[in-house]
Amino acid sequence: DPVELRRANMVRAFPYRTATGALYDSGDYVARLDEAIARAEVAGFAARRAEAARRGKLRGIAVGPYIEGTGGVPQEFAEVRVLPTGIVEAPMGSNSQGQGHETVFAQVIAERLGVPYDAVRIVMGDTDRVAKGVGTFASRSMVRAGSAAVEATAAVVAAGTTMAAHLLEAAAADIEFADGAFRVVGTHRSIAIFDVARAAAAGKLPPALGTTLGAARMHENAAFAFANGCEVCELEVDPETGAIEIVALTVVDDSGRAVNPMIVHGQMHGAVAQGIGQALIERCAYDPATGQLLSGSFLDYAIPRADDLPAISVTSRDVPSPTNPLGVKGAGEGGTVGAPGAVIHAILDALAPLGVTHLDMPATPERVWRAIRNARANA
Repeated sequence: DPVELRRANMVRAFPYRTATGALYDSGDYVARLDEAIARAEVAGFAARRAEAARRGKLRGIAVGPYIEGTGGVPQEFAEVRVLPTGIVEAPMGSNSQGQGHETVFAQVIAERLGVPYDAVRIVMGDTDRVAKGVGTFASRSMVRAGSAAVEATAAVVAAGTTMAAHLLEAAAADIEFADGAFRVVGTHRSIAIFDVARAAAAGKLPPALGTTLGAARMHENAAFAFANGCEVCELEVDPETGAIEIVALTVVDDSGRAVNPMIVHGQMHGAVAQGIGQALIERCAYDPATGQLLSGSFLDYAIPRADDLPAISVTSRDVPSPTNPLGVKGAGEGGTVGAPGAVIHAILDALAPLGVTHLDMPATPERVWRAIRNARANA
């Protein structure tokens, strides 16, 4: 049984060192598999398959568990500056390509500084203002840049504590920081973080403390955070044309602590869409005579559109990663990892009664139709 084979081989105790040296940090792989199966209503599949057969369709289902190492390249840069204007400016080394960096980085910084979210301005892609950076790839931005933002923010609070101690005429050890203000422990004496920045800019602090409140950090940590989960694909194949219709795709995903659940949900939808595209339509085509690439632009290279996709059910189960201060695991690629296997195996499950055991990706209608024709000819 495909499910039981996978369940029997799943890691249960964490951390787990693989034979190749990777260290799986946290998760509950069996629970993700079981929940995906339950949410996909696999128990009722036999009845749905029989109903499809009455309509002349072949119905199949398959699971696609996945593990994705996230946080490639161990360094990333962040700077946090508290300005006297009431704005927190944060130059970040990881640049957004639509993933929502501007939102989640601002959330991380605002939460730790106790300032309004809309007071935080994320700066990206401006080499005049961003001193250094590594980049956005390998599902690494929250794991690495998010951690750098945490470290830079902590350094700002530490520097602000020293400044506030001078302004409040107290020892730094007696200062606590909460809700955007420094307070002398056990008293009502306090000063807001923006007022500390204003005092510094106005020269009201000793020269050794400087005239700005800010800090930059290059986060470095070689430990990967392993996102994981399971996808279940259910589909129908038209045996006369080879056309495939994905009826349902169910995902249960663990991307660690979700700083912004809506963004994680959206990233999973996008990742699954790309995985479906890889399974069914995406292909680099070359002229066999000349070696010339024939699919070098989006005029010729097929990618899935919204109307090509099924309803995608995504459930997040957050198991924090111990490898970084946010407890996050990258969310950008997990759905892409699980989808191709789930889709292709669901097609093979549908075609199993005909004796089809192999399909190359992409499983275009023509390829599926030829596989069906060959299986019938050899029956």
